[in-house]
Amino acid sequence: MEVILSGMRPTGNLHLGNYFGALKNYISLQELYNCYFFIADYHLLTTHPNPEDLQQNVKTILCQYIACGLNPEKATIYVQSSVPEVAELYMYLNMLTYVGELQRVAAFKEKVRQNPNNVNAGLLTYPTLMAADILIHKATKVPVGKDQQQHLEMTRDFAERFNKMYKTDYFPLPVGFNFGDDLIKIPSLDGNGKMSKSYGEQATIYLTDEPSVLKKKIMRAKTDSGPTEKNQTKPQEIENLFTLMRSVSKPEVVQQFEDSYNDCTIRYGDMKKQLAEDMEIFIAPIREKIKEISANEEYLKKVVNLGSEKARESASKTIKEVREIIGFKNF
Repeated sequence: MEVILSGMRPTGNLHLGNYFGALKNYISLQELYNCYFFIADYHLLTTHPNPEDLQQNVKTILCQYIACGLNPEKATIYVQSSVPEVAELYMYLNMLTYVGELQRVAAFKEKVRQNPNNVNAGLLTYPTLMAADILIHKATKVPVGKDQQQHLEMTRDFAERFNKMYKTDYFPLPVGFNFGDDLIKIPSLDGNGKMSKSYGEQATIYLTDEPSVLKKKIMRAKTDSGPTEKNQTKPQEIENLFTLMRSVSKPEVVQQFEDSYNDCTIRYGDMKKQLAEDMEIFIAPIREKIKEISANEEYLKKVVNLGSEKARESASKTIKEVREIIGFKNF
């Protein structure tokens, strides 16, 4: 069975974009593939997080993974730092990687531009750590966004370089997993691009938002003065509202507001109230499940231990074989 791997840095609560952009699809993938989903806490160290925040954020993402439908009995869900073999493979890959190619990575150059006072070695070698995450389980498919495509290409380069240097075909060359053209892309509430924490709290709908918070955010969403001609093209901020509505509302509700927009009778206040109600109906079960799981420390410990055991079984096999290929042998 093909291996699919995906990870997420523990930077806080997941939002609606995370759910529709990834988690909703992961739920179906775990039924068809050998899936590894991990919480990338090693990666977060490039930002020097507070230790207490790091631990809490790992727990938060773990709870939300499970509440959204990832099943620890079907997929391997683990914390990156609980698999030390990843760090060992990361070291081996760094020995095959050249400083020049790391300095040319677009994401690295952007990080340097954004924060020139924190250009650490971990940031520079981020692509090799990402490659170690993928190759440690010999993953064949990796769901990635456009911002991570270059890192995936580098993973393929590192795998191919290892195979060529040691005259083997040990590592497969992973490819990006495509969910299809009909993937829902959740927009920000402020009329900008896709939903992202970088646009601020008020522009982002979190899976833990309480009803009053949800309503307040949605009612503040950017709109215009309304259509002036029948069937006119929607401006981006209005199309964003309709995209959000299509993701959580019934088709007939969406059609009702489409019709009222096209005949210039739409009232954005009514649309936002409906959207807030439908969003609460959608998020409430997830939010309550998150609370339930978060309070069950024994269950979380069991999930973490199970995931770590399964991930280390795969990772230790890879490291043993990589050591032998490189030439590390016991006397």
